[in-house]
Amino acid sequence: MKKENLAMLCDFYEFTMANGYYKNGFYQQNVYFDVFFRKVPDNGGFAIAAGLEQVIDYIRSLHFDEEDLAYLRGKGIFDEGFLAYLANFKFSGDIYAVPEGTPVFPDEPIMTIKAPAIEAQLIETFVLLSLNHQTLIATKANRIVRAAQGRTVLEFGSRRAQGASGAVLGARAAYIGGCAGTACTLTDELYGVPAGGTMAHSWIQMFDSEYDAFKAYCELYPDNPTLLVDTYNTLKSGVPNAIKVFKEVLLPQGKTKCAIRLDSGDISYLSKKARKMLDDAGLTECTITASNALDENLIRDLMMQGAQVDTFGVGERLITSAKSPVFGGVYKLVAIENESGEIVPKIKVSENTAKITNPHFKKLYRYYDRESGKALADELCVYDETVDDTRPHTIFDPNATWKTKTLTDFTARELLVPIFKDGECVYEQPSIEEIAVYCREQVDLLWDEVKRFENPHHYYVDLSKKLYEIKVILLSVYGM
Repeated sequence: MKKENLAMLCDFYEFTMANGYYKNGFYQQNVYFDVFFRKVPDNGGFAIAAGLEQVIDYIRSLHFDEEDLAYLRGKGIFDEGFLAYLANFKFSGDIYAVPEGTPVFPDEPIMTIKAPAIEAQLIETFVLLSLNHQTLIATKANRIVRAAQGRTVLEFGSRRAQGASGAVLGARAAYIGGCAGTACTLTDELYGVPAGGTMAHSWIQMFDSEYDAFKAYCELYPDNPTLLVDTYNTLKSGVPNAIKVFKEVLLPQGKTKCAIRLDSGDISYLSKKARKMLDDAGLTECTITASNALDENLIRDLMMQGAQVDTFGVGERLITSAKSPVFGGVYKLVAIENESGEIVPKIKVSENTAKITNPHFKKLYRYYDRESGKALADELCVYDETVDDTRPHTIFDPNATWKTKTLTDFTARELLVPIFKDGECVYEQPSIEEIAVYCREQVDLLWDEVKRFENPHHYYVDLSKKLYEIKVILLSVYGM
């Protein structure tokens, strides 16, 4: 069987359009595409950008081999000149993107591609699937982690993920979003996300008694073992047997770190009862882990009920982002270069105003209050505009132009950073740990009102006056 080539992970119409570009002479014309989204999953206040590393790896290895070309030739619709072009294909354009872990908002570009038309068109599918999937999971993970209010959250979802890559890259994205580790061994091996685990009910059922199963496990793994206590009866046998084994096996070795895991039943009630039993036995350092179809809403309810849970293992509802399983990132043409090198803005118009695009090659600025450090608003500017944060700067809501705000004591930061220049990667990829720390820091810079789960404050993504006027002119030209 042919080895998988991700260059062919492409909607077929990308190839038919690319062939048409070649035949019509557009293939050398530079175009500009934005990747952006229109709605935050779960009606949240923001999303967490992720998936850039996989886009970088994809662009670096992008090529078509003889078998790919033979497959395309076999379709009988592609020009031989186009196939010869693909035989020597290499991405030669520029890519700008927000760093992974950055909080992002609807209608702003999280990636911009400047490249010859065929190159920009052929990468659309993979770019979208990579950013859409990992941004979705990182966003969900961040919601769950915030609901846990400082308790540890672990990703437990591999067996419920949408395929192998969904499990591996989903765990990577969950770590970026704030999870402390994963159950997925391959994600640890490939990306350095800490993997760990406890035991399944089958381990306990293999032994003659629950006590024997616990004792054998603690003898094998005496450093901070976690025992699953709900195979038979949590409070009558599970917790008492765990206490007995911890005292018999661990304490004589001077080891006091251990844990139990609750995977069924009334977690709030059971955790409180188990906590008292552990404390009464002198095992105050023994922690309690809870799992079983958790999400941010269930975790928040458990916290409100005073559940004595130290660690949450979250599986299917995280790895599939169960309530909002699709991140609607789109890839839209926003400008082209004409023969003289002039950048000509383009717009997509729709009767559905939410689908009208913001034209032109753009910069994305984020403004922060100088005193508190909190993020105030984002602004889309034309590529040749520069914001001076030493002078007052007026921003306005493009949906209500009478709503203006003048920033005076603020700092400005460009969010889109160069990733590829003339086909060469110019971005120094941070480690996964650095991305996760960066994400925590950036989320901390958002106001609490933006971070709440219900009816979050609308964070403003504004257009500069220059960009707004360009958009208005284009709308008038195309009949809106």
